[in-house]
Amino acid sequence: MSQPVKAFRKIVYLSFPPDMSGQPVVCNLTRKFDLCFNILKAQITPRQEGFMTLEITGPKENYQQGVDYLKSQGVSITPVAQKIARDEESCMQCGLCTALCTTRSLSIDLATRRVQFDPETCSGCGMCVRICPVHAMDVDLENGTMS
Repeated sequence: MSQPVKAFRKIVYLSFPPDMSGQPVVCNLTRKFDLCFNILKAQITPRQEGFMTLEITGPKENYQQGVDYLKSQGVSITPVAQKIARDEESCMQCGLCTALCTTRSLSIDLATRRVQFDPETCSGCGMCVRICPVHAMDVDLENGTMS
């Protein structure tokens, strides 16, 4: 029996010009390119500029076609260049980070009352880093640089 192919997953930051804020370009990633998306954060400014942090999952070649499509529509795309790491020994299990985690990457195991961290679902927003009283959460930049 063959192993299932693991889907390609990437978190990106999108910037939409004012004339694109009302267009269904993100939905078209599913319709036209068979990609799944998860909106991690979205904002439209008073000037109608749009900003979105998006997790995109699907075949790598479809991802690239979807990114090319977004660019052709005037959307700026920036890969999220940071990942969050957790120092298990420093964590005092207070759970403050779990209250701010919108992706539920940080949660409390009800049986053990310990904080659990799933880096695979983390959006890299950094809210947990800012609130952790013992600095158990840290930002790791990909390749040591912010692109």
